Amino acid sequence: MKWRLQEGRGEAVYQIGVEDNGLLVGLAEEEMRASLKTLHRMAEKVGADITVLREREVDYDSDTPRKITEVLVRKVPDNQQFLDLRVAVLGNVDSGKSTLLGVLTQGELDNGRGRARLNLFRHLHEIQSGRTSSISFEILGFNSKGEVVNYSDSRTAEEICESSSKMITFIDLAGHHKYLHTTIFGLTSYCPDCALLLVSANTGIAGTTREHLGLALALKVPFFIVVSKVDLCAKTTVERTVRQLERVLKQPGCHKVPMLVTSEDDAVTAAQQFAQSPNVTPIFTLSSVSGESLDLLKVFLNILPPLTNSKEQEELMQQLTEFQVDEIYTVPEVGTVVGGTLSSGICREGDQLVVGPTDDGCFLELRVCSIQRNRSACRVLRAGQAATLALGDFDRALLRKGMVMVSPEMNPTICSVFEAEIVLLFHATTFRRGFQVTVHVGNVRQTAVVEKIHAKDKLRTGEKAVVRFRFLKHPEYLKVGAKLLFREGVTKGIGHVTDVQAIAAGEAQANMGF
Repeated sequence: MKWRLQEGRGEAVYQIGVEDNGLLVGLAEEEMRASLKTLHRMAEKVGADITVLREREVDYDSDTPRKITEVLVRKVPDNQQFLDLRVAVLGNVDSGKSTLLGVLTQGELDNGRGRARLNLFRHLHEIQSGRTSSISFEILGFNSKGEVVNYSDSRTAEEICESSSKMITFIDLAGHHKYLHTTIFGLTSYCPDCALLLVSANTGIAGTTREHLGLALALKVPFFIVVSKVDLCAKTTVERTVRQLERVLKQPGCHKVPMLVTSEDDAVTAAQQFAQSPNVTPIFTLSSVSGESLDLLKVFLNILPPLTNSKEQEELMQQLTEFQVDEIYTVPEVGTVVGGTLSSGICREGDQLVVGPTDDGCFLELRVCSIQRNRSACRVLRAGQAATLALGDFDRALLRKGMVMVSPEMNPTICSVFEAEIVLLFHATTFRRGFQVTVHVGNVRQTAVVEKIHAKDKLRTGEKAVVRFRFLKHPEYLKVGAKLLFREGVTKGIGHVTDVQAIAAGEAQANMGF
């Protein structure tokens, strides 16, 4: 059990009544009680809790009824406060993303006029228009018994963290086309484990839905679909929207296997299948106003295991520290604070790191004063975790989004010219030398100019090529193999970095033509 919990990063599902060869024999009631008791004692020994997920009777050649039981065993790893899962929330404008998150995290249903989303908005214009324009983070906790922990019974985020053994961090992204760059930034830099695509039952696949679906596919982010607002329309309309989604998911570009979730049993199966195969796409139909089928989504999120394995995590932790800077704040009495994700290594309070590259390609020394994860203090940060780091009196003007904080001994490669193998997804005419695009690589977002297309003069929609780009403003820290996404108006393309022309600090200004 200890080994299985370690493999599942703190979670394991046991099936009682199934033989080693997979034969469903089931157990009589007395035997089942004894087995559960034994499992409970085993779990107690390793400091874990058990929850019965589902029971079902099996047809076996016996007079007494026999059952199979699935049990979730959960234990927070000794080196962590809680299990963590990041979910990006995508979907067209007005499909109900912020409202659904408000209902999940506040524990109160919506009144049908957007009351639930008011707690999530960060700006006055968002409250006035009802549209998200920035990236906000919301948390939903589950305790070791699988019960929901949210703001309905906890006053602060710190309380939620303390009483939860599993945390779901929702990254609420903008649905409006005007804020597409913000949505792409959220998907590329915050490294979500999976995405939730919200589709409104009454409008179906409209607006930016296809675009968001395409982004998730391009960045290989596994996703599940929630059809909202089912209280507003007839059952036939909901069924039509689900059929439309199933058609899109089965198309050659998607190759997904849609799975409609209608019962708790489906939700448990969907969570297990989703973790094992990236092609399975669960579909939920629910309402944030009536609360219909909301519990099925909670069951799914509670059981959903981490999608990266512990071996990958350990390998990343053994590398040198690298923290991506995604947000910069000034907090009274704390000083400059940066938010982002630790992509490799371990970061502790008091660590000395260097941050850059600056406009002239330099890296500046700084010290990490304190760390917070999900708004509660934390001493150690591990690879793959998102957090905010307080930097004391470090000058905020020297920082910008897209920088990295790394170990001084790392000697990071910075570049203003790089090459990438790309596929042009859509372009109205021909894509040629001199074309300017906005390039997204991880947390880096900058305009770059196409300097050369190898072995070709120009590109058309659907064609592949190796292209050399040059950043227009300042050098950036890039790694070979990093996923790349670029856009300009309706032009879009994806690919990966194949070569980086490294430049030494100080050379940058000359290279950028200053």
